[in-house]
Amino acid sequence: MFQVGDLVTRKSYDNDIVFKIVKIEDSNFILKGLFVRLFADSPKDDLKIYNDKENDDFLPEIDGYRNLERNEYFYLPGRILHIDADKDYLDKCMNFYKKNRLKAFGIFSKEEDLIKSVEDNLKKYNPDILVITGHDAFYRKKRKDSNYKNTDKFINAVKVARKYENSHEKLAIIAGACQSNYEELIKAGANFASSPKRINIHALDPAIVASCLAFSDKNNNIDLIKILDKTKYGPDGIGGIITKGTMYIGYPR
Repeated sequence: MFQVGDLVTRKSYDNDIVFKIVKIEDSNFILKGLFVRLFADSPKDDLKIYNDKENDDFLPEIDGYRNLERNEYFYLPGRILHIDADKDYLDKCMNFYKKNRLKAFGIFSKEEDLIKSVEDNLKKYNPDILVITGHDAFYRKKRKDSNYKNTDKFINAVKVARKYENSHEKLAIIAGACQSNYEELIKAGANFASSPKRINIHALDPAIVASCLAFSDKNNNIDLIKILDKTKYGPDGIGGIITKGTMYIGYPR
């Protein structure tokens, strides 16, 4: 009945998250969130087919940032380097940047390769904004001396980026994924990080924050609360610090 590629929900979780079946191991089904950055597994009996293949009730808009006065001024939004450990989510984010007419470079890199990817691509693209994301998980019981699946890899990648550029205003960093250790990512040097309440985040949340930063005036402090409110779960899913924006404004057009 169920095959790889099918979209399903889990009955025991009130069918709250839409997953794609990515692998079947004996009677265990390996699932990946369609819109939420989450891996899970499930027995067959707990699964229910989801028929609406691309229905996501979250439709992010950043028009409050993108609607710029064009009569006399011109604008140079910040450049984005987005490094993602999930190709499907990376594609969604790159489409979001394209829709909002932002200059963004997308790199697919597994979590274990993030340090090298950050080192190589910061030098290559010299961005104003760096996104480091993929998959993570919080375990209530420690596994291999950590409560987190990949937070340590995100932390190390942030530290490498901060060696490249120490200033939070010259390089804005957005780091983490579902249930990541928010506090440690901020301490490592991220401007924004997930997840203050250790909850799952939407696939587009890092891109939403990056886009808002790209359209924020370089001479002014960002509106931190306004940016967080643009994301799916607000400050429960992502938090950050107040810094300057990354967009230059010029005159005349």
